[in-house]
Amino acid sequence: MSTTSIAYHFLIKTLIRTPLSFDHIPPILDRIELVENFETPEYIFVELIRFYGCSGRFEEAVDVFCNIPSFRCVPSALSLNSLLLVLCRRNQGLKLVPCVLMKSRVLNIRLEESSFEILISALCRFGKVGYAVEILNCMICDGFDVDMRIFSLILSSMCEQKKGFGSGDFGVLGFLESMRKVGFCPGMIDYAKVIKVLVKERRGLDALDVLNQIKAARMKPDIVCYTMVLNGVIMEGEYDKADELFDELLVLGLVPDVYTYNVYINGLCKQNNVKGGLDVLLRMEKMGCKPNLITYNVILKALCKFGKLDQAKELLSEMSLNGVGADLQTHRIMLDGLFGKGEIDEACVLMEEMLDKCLCFYCSTYDEIISGLCQRGLVCKALDLVEKMACKNVAPRPKSWEAIVLAFSNELSLPEAVWTGLVSSAKTQGGT
Repeated sequence: MSTTSIAYHFLIKTLIRTPLSFDHIPPILDRIELVENFETPEYIFVELIRFYGCSGRFEEAVDVFCNIPSFRCVPSALSLNSLLLVLCRRNQGLKLVPCVLMKSRVLNIRLEESSFEILISALCRFGKVGYAVEILNCMICDGFDVDMRIFSLILSSMCEQKKGFGSGDFGVLGFLESMRKVGFCPGMIDYAKVIKVLVKERRGLDALDVLNQIKAARMKPDIVCYTMVLNGVIMEGEYDKADELFDELLVLGLVPDVYTYNVYINGLCKQNNVKGGLDVLLRMEKMGCKPNLITYNVILKALCKFGKLDQAKELLSEMSLNGVGADLQTHRIMLDGLFGKGEIDEACVLMEEMLDKCLCFYCSTYDEIISGLCQRGLVCKALDLVEKMACKNVAPRPKSWEAIVLAFSNELSLPEAVWTGLVSSAKTQGGT
């Protein structure tokens, strides 16, 4: 490297660090090109490309790259990759990439693995996974060694965007299989991402197939994978497979956590096997796994569904003793259960408790209770509840109004204070 080139390099570096130096760089480049005759080092152009790219001046960065041969320098993948890196940071720059790649061919620059990886990473980042797969296939066809991280990146992007889960070669499962054929060995993180999205897409049986692939690869799925697949097969109604999975994870020595138990209990309750759910609840406690609010709500809902209110009340008390506080869903479950069983007084007490705690601005069961009270001739009780709702700025819906009007017909008049509360309630609701 000549002394002159070192001097120019120093000058350009100094200008790059100086704000608003864009107008001073072109004259220097013109002098290097037209007056000097030394072979300009490529790293000078790399620094200029990064400078223009980081400043958002993508066209100037591209011009510097395209004109490198004019400065008696042979461009390589070094300058190309530097340009690709800055262009791929933004959508605006990404649009210039095709032209740059065409120009690189004219300049006889051969893309390296690193060039492909820059492009694939950018395409995945911008949600263009299909193009990323095409570039990956080109790499493989051209005999490049592909970094395993690229496979994982594309697979992860597919899962995040939930694209390609249908039939065809672009499907994530098809991609997984085709990559395995070329030597890609997915890790547990890769498999877990695929399983997670398959379960979200309600494809539990496909998730089960992926779990079997993990075992076939002599890898041991963790409790998280088993829990996700267990949830998936239960959502598809494959309860026998759910039982097999739960037994299998125990045989493998995996320790179920509260999420695993919750999923399994939910499956048992869906099969109307409330006793089985209660048995698993006891097993949880014996194994030192503390049930949480979800655990109790699932079983409470099942008990109320089958009218087993005494057991539901006992479980509610047990829940409180174990330090698990009831939430809105818990109250609504019990409210529906009590009203459905005809235990109106208890339902009213619970409804008042919900209003006192401001747990819910509105609950459809409120209408059911008010209507039910009116139908049973307990109009005064219904009015008490309506008045309390009005005080809490909770407006009854049309069904409640209709029940009250029908109950009183045109023969009775309400006390002025009650009417005032009802009118205020209606205004709060928006004039209904």
